Amino acid sequence: MGEKHDLARLLAVNPFFGGLDGETLDAVAQLCVTRSLATGQTLFAKGDAGDALYAVRRGQVRISNETEDGRRTTLNVLSSGDVFGEVALLDGRPRTASATAVEPTTLFVILRRDLLAMIERRPSVAVQFIELLCARIRWMSQRTEEAAFLSLEQRLLRRLVALAQDFGDEIVVSQEELALFVGSTRESVNRQLQIWKRGGLLRLGRGRIHVLDPQRMARLASSDT
Repeated sequence: MGEKHDLARLLAVNPFFGGLDGETLDAVAQLCVTRSLATGQTLFAKGDAGDALYAVRRGQVRISNETEDGRRTTLNVLSSGDVFGEVALLDGRPRTASATAVEPTTLFVILRRDLLAMIERRPSVAVQFIELLCARIRWMSQRTEEAAFLSLEQRLLRRLVALAQDFGDEIVVSQEELALFVGSTRESVNRQLQIWKRGGLLRLGRGRIHVLDPQRMARLASSDT
């Protein structure tokens, strides 16, 4: 009972489910089961059946893809309160990316068959799914535009600002992961980070970056130069 109450509270502040009334949120929460993952454990791989929706209760999950030449591309890192897996959940087709736990993680899980049955009974849930999918399309379009038109410096700034907004000024991310985020190499990312370190913008640690001047970083990220 406590876990389902936790999920209802999580959904209430989530952009996707937040517009639903309390009765519907409670009904959705009643569908959930929980699952725990160890660090590095795969939740699902690209091509697996899309049979569930997930919400992160605690921990972090990396969403990634692999190119034909074997390089892994990080598409997103999700943390507490984030909902994912909705595309494959709705169309029933195979997963388009892989999901792996970055650290010990607890997930709420809602199975496709259970949620689709609810959608048939409650059209407002279907409307919320449509809005979420539109938001994801906009996000992916922005990422594509950044890769095509922005310099590495600007891509890196925007990614660091986004991560800091999600996780705070101390970001737990390796330089390898950061390079995958922005479509570059670790060496190029390290060179730029060292410049910002010398300029007092951030401090570097093992597997983490501490943003010392978030306001200045945000201004730089919003600049066209």
